[in-house]
Amino acid sequence: MRKPLMMQNITFDELSVGQTARLVRSLSQADIQAFAAVSGDLNPAHLDAEYAEGTRFHGVIAHGMWGGALISSVLGNEFPGPGTIYLEQTLAFHRPVHIGDTLSIVLTVTEKQAGSGVVKLDCQALNQKGESVISGLATVLAPKHKISRPRPELPEMHLFDPRARLEAWVSSLKLGAPLPCAVVHPCDIESLEGALEAARRGLIAPILVGPEAKLRALEKQHGLDLSACRIEAVPHSHAAAARAVALAVAGEARMLMKGSLHTDELMRAVLQEPALRTGRRVSHVFRFDIPSYAKPLLLSDAAINIAPGLEDKADIVRNVIQLAQALGVACPKIALLSAVETVTEKIASTLDAAALCKMAERGQIKGGLLDGPLAFDNAISLEAARIKGIASPVAGDADVLIVPDLESGNMLAKLLEYMAGASSCGVVLGARVPIALTSRADGPASRMASAALAAVVALDMAQREAAPLV
Repeated sequence: MRKPLMMQNITFDELSVGQTARLVRSLSQADIQAFAAVSGDLNPAHLDAEYAEGTRFHGVIAHGMWGGALISSVLGNEFPGPGTIYLEQTLAFHRPVHIGDTLSIVLTVTEKQAGSGVVKLDCQALNQKGESVISGLATVLAPKHKISRPRPELPEMHLFDPRARLEAWVSSLKLGAPLPCAVVHPCDIESLEGALEAARRGLIAPILVGPEAKLRALEKQHGLDLSACRIEAVPHSHAAAARAVALAVAGEARMLMKGSLHTDELMRAVLQEPALRTGRRVSHVFRFDIPSYAKPLLLSDAAINIAPGLEDKADIVRNVIQLAQALGVACPKIALLSAVETVTEKIASTLDAAALCKMAERGQIKGGLLDGPLAFDNAISLEAARIKGIASPVAGDADVLIVPDLESGNMLAKLLEYMAGASSCGVVLGARVPIALTSRADGPASRMASAALAAVVALDMAQREAAPLV
């Protein structure tokens, strides 16, 4: 059994005037959301990025009492620690704290009252620039007796706010000038708003391909503004897919974005155009941000390839490696999923996984670290991998999950989104242009983020084409 971490206090007699303690903590979006959830303080200065940008602070800031809570944590946890009783606290707030700022909380004993056991502490919070953010005075009743207790293990807090996580990721991207994007048949409000939101964020320059009467009706009904959008008027969804493909072939569109038509309708038009084929199997990749996982997770293929064979899976892996690298993961850890971790002829996906690992060993697949077969639990859980005795740099720390087939992948993707609180976006790779592709049930935020994902790929493809051969 693991030995518990202990908390130990400093008694009144052990404290001395001038003695100090320090805590360093950086503010994240999750901290703001957690504090709002616990306190009920929903001030838009803390939670509404659009509103906060127009305030004198020019962006979202922490609740003032978040810094006060850090002072309280020092007092209660270590200085003086367990047994301390708060009597009084004064606070003055001098500067805002923005996401990414780092506070140093410094408490200093200024006075001890021997008869009563009262201790007064100067409280300072400095940001990463050394500027004073909060100052104050804490008055506490210090413990008289030594206390040593196990540190309580609290349950992990997971904030189920997919839109906020998507927006935070998109805001972190540096993509340059927006790329022209053919938005294919955006004839419902979700797909049209998703395209317009991507345009507002500078991700794409949208070319709306669809029946103009339907687009104008949505514009009027929902108070939208399409004046900045180029419209390619076509009579129906089949014609929209064909026209969008023609724009891509002509170089007028650097990426495609699915609207309200069926996936197979769009992909049929893409695959029937030889100029958009690359010789590699096309495949779909989801990017998931899961509250209970420490980093983004890519999943492929859950939307295009129904029952991929070994060579298909090799291309699926090659495609996702290229995406992971475009997203900044130099050598992605790729878990090849099956129902079990052992190779058996009774389960074809275990044989494929073993073969893919050997292909990577022989240089047939480059740029990633592959392992498999791995079951889902030991692919994403270090503890599960440890219990099962799996020694692998991939197990428990995967960047990518490769599923055996579309059925298992689609169920896993929907499970992550609807029951694990994951935010998602998706892109089709393997063609001459990337395709932002989501479910028709997805809202504007997921569609906007899918456009961002496709823009990352389009920019990476352009950079690879421009790179000199060595």
